[in-house]
Amino acid sequence: MGKLETNKQQKLTSLLNTAFNLFTTQGVAKTSIAEISQKAGIAKGTFYLYFKDKYDIRNRLISHESSKLFKNAVADLEEFSKEKNEQLGFEEKIIFIINHIVDELNSNQTLLTFISKNLSWGIFKEALTTKVASDDINFKDVFYQMIDNCSDNIKDPEIMIFLIIELVSSTCYSVILDSEPADLETIKPYLFSAIRAIIAQHIEKENEQETPQAIIN
Repeated sequence: MGKLETNKQQKLTSLLNTAFNLFTTQGVAKTSIAEISQKAGIAKGTFYLYFKDKYDIRNRLISHESSKLFKNAVADLEEFSKEKNEQLGFEEKIIFIINHIVDELNSNQTLLTFISKNLSWGIFKEALTTKVASDDINFKDVFYQMIDNCSDNIKDPEIMIFLIIELVSSTCYSVILDSEPADLETIKPYLFSAIRAIIAQHIEKENEQETPQAIIN
């Protein structure tokens, strides 16, 4: 990476980190572009070279933070497979990744609150494929690779991942932040059973002829 590109990446990282700190301490509505730029040590005009407005940086922050969650989970999954010298099945990979993400959100409740308050399916869908920082991952590629390696045919994968994400995000928000209706470790077996049931609904039977839809058109 050249000096110019490195400088641009450093400015982007500074803007993202500053905006995240401000959004999570005082809220998006009370944070201005001028404040983000000033605290990031960047001219206000430079902000618009990277983002359209503060809602654009908010959405891309969700993409960036979601990518980091997935990246850490996938890296841990790969390390686990190497240590055990075995490849988990599709269902177990999904459960492993979800468990890792849930644990990270449990240890970083500020991130959980930020994502949950601002997340919509459209934003999350973009987060699956948008690389905000150079080291972000494209979860769509990871997801499709998992499907390609699955011994079963998965139908309507976009619907499947939508249901899983909605289930996990809503469950985590109540359980982690409020311990309702029980603590996280008590809820996990029920959560994972529900995820397995969702996946089972999307495994194509031999007599079914439907073609799985793409997760992103």
